[in-house]
Amino acid sequence: NEGNEYFREKDYRRAVIAYTEGLKKSCEDPELNAVLHTNRGAAQFYLGNYRSALSDAIQAKKLKPTHLKAIIRGALCHMELKNFSEAIAWCEEGLRIDSKEKKLVEMRAKADKLKLEETLLEVRTDFSAHWQSRAVMGTDLLCERNIKLVLEPSNEEEEISDGLAEISLDGFHSDNATGAKVHLDADGNLNWPVLFLYPEHEQTDFIAAFHENSRFIDHLMVMFAELPPWDLERKYLPSNLELYFEDEERAEMYELNPEHTLLQVLRHQRYFVKAGTPTVLAFVKHSPFSKKYFSGKKVHRL
Repeated sequence: NEGNEYFREKDYRRAVIAYTEGLKKSCEDPELNAVLHTNRGAAQFYLGNYRSALSDAIQAKKLKPTHLKAIIRGALCHMELKNFSEAIAWCEEGLRIDSKEKKLVEMRAKADKLKLEETLLEVRTDFSAHWQSRAVMGTDLLCERNIKLVLEPSNEEEEISDGLAEISLDGFHSDNATGAKVHLDADGNLNWPVLFLYPEHEQTDFIAAFHENSRFIDHLMVMFAELPPWDLERKYLPSNLELYFEDEERAEMYELNPEHTLLQVLRHQRYFVKAGTPTVLAFVKHSPFSKKYFSGKKVHRL
């Protein structure tokens, strides 16, 4: 009670001391101890002691696995510590207890988005560092395919002209981010890591080895053979999807033909491969979200 009073007064340091004194009593009531750990964790959180707060959330969850306040606090700590994968895991654990808990739903979406941004940044950073430190190879492979590669994202980003790009096939990836790299198979064909983005739900799919002569529709049929759990409205059917890529330089969108192969898309005059990972965006046809998303944008349709 003393700790709660200090907490209401926003005297978090004294609240931590009070809750600690309560825990020292070694009460045999696990629920009360779970509350003490959760409350102390909340006070530690507001003091900026995120690791201590996380430790309390872990202890509270051990004492009472269904204690939502502890789970929410643990997820918040992981967010502050930029442990987005762990934050997602905590959110999912809480949502299994209460699937409509607003804080967890919102945090799960935010963690997914931040994790994706972090992944893309790591891929691009690792590739840039690798390219600068190793011998460059594979120029002919891209030249003959007329594939254009952007080596490093920046405000003054420049394209590699005339379809030429310099690419190291030995290390065109980040082990920590995707664990995949573009590689040449025994038949002389390239297999690319490809990222699918679903902006409406802030979800992603990652294909580690997309054969350059494979069609997009073939992968969609596999990916959506079963509807994903986040598709609550059951809209993401292969026949109901439209695919696009973005020309960031011109701020324009291009629709893809799902019957086309990856190589046909990569050869498009306005497609530039960033950080060694081709990216496409998927939308439900004629959905309110897609109409809003494309509002005000120039879109080149099939």
